[in-house]
Amino acid sequence: MTTTPALRPFDAVLCDVDNVIRYYDQAPLAALERAAGVAEGTTARIAFTPEVDLPLLLGAVTPQQWVDGVTAAIAEQGVLDAVAARPLAAALAGAPFAADEAVVGLLRRVREEAGLPLVLVSNASVDLEDDLAGLGLAALADHVVSSARVGVAKPDPRIYAIAAERAGVPAERCLFVDDSRPNVEAALALGMTALHYRTPTDLHTALQPAFTTTPPPPSP
Repeated sequence: MTTTPALRPFDAVLCDVDNVIRYYDQAPLAALERAAGVAEGTTARIAFTPEVDLPLLLGAVTPQQWVDGVTAAIAEQGVLDAVAARPLAAALAGAPFAADEAVVGLLRRVREEAGLPLVLVSNASVDLEDDLAGLGLAALADHVVSSARVGVAKPDPRIYAIAAERAGVPAERCLFVDDSRPNVEAALALGMTALHYRTPTDLHTALQPAFTTTPPPPSP
């Protein structure tokens, strides 16, 4: 009896960067918050509100201008005065980061062994490319789509369209990986296969069809 091989459900991988590939160490900021008598997480809560964060993600302000904006927002909310707030804002912006080597290894495999295009799709500042280079990941992906470079951020459908175009496949032939539920839901609405990322094991499972199934036949 002949078994027909299963068809692969995607022909490209679109992957988020922060909290998937890259993780930040917020311990230095937490120590500063405790020393200032501020609840841990306060700086990030204020900094990542859309009115403060979106200009950075769209490339409308520089990272230093964002620090200024975070400082002002902390002071405006009466948490600390601007002088005391600035070290917290600077610590958030300058938090040390590292790559998850398990995730990096999986992404290298899907590109090098399975031969699938890999596009990084990130809501990030203009520093993203330099940050990837500093991690030794400048050549990890075929393309990097940074919100600050293209002027549109997830979950706006336009950034997904840009990423799929750079991958060279239709949106419905992409696997999208992100730790944000709204971003994943936006991908699903476009017909993409999507993974709400939590652990490298999740990613390993989602990528298995790239190695164990066959691509669909070309369109006539």
